[in-house]
Amino acid sequence: MKPLAKSALPPKVRRSLTKLGQDLRTARLRRNVTVASLAERAGVSPGTILRLEQGNPGVGMGTLALALWLLGLNDRMMTLADEGQDEIGSALEVEQRRRRARPRTSP
Repeated sequence: MKPLAKSALPPKVRRSLTKLGQDLRTARLRRNVTVASLAERAGVSPGTILRLEQGNPGVGMGTLALALWLLGLNDRMMTLADEGQDEIGSALEVEQRRRRARPRTSP
């Protein structure tokens, strides 16, 4: 599979990935965990951890999830796309229900 190029992503997505990587790096450093140690525990190369911390979109979601778990941040990942916090989706769902609930007019 061809790696995802950063240029193919919208700027806002690139910024989000960069911030996520920076936040992971900060969490790792606060815990006094080396790149090598985190990589070993995650079963990946140190280069993969560095790419993750740089916000590289080609790093797998499983690696991200495992790194978050190893750093004790897994609970935060559980809320990323939480349906209870999806205000736009909830509003669209309510609107769709309203459209379906309209009575049919008799001829």
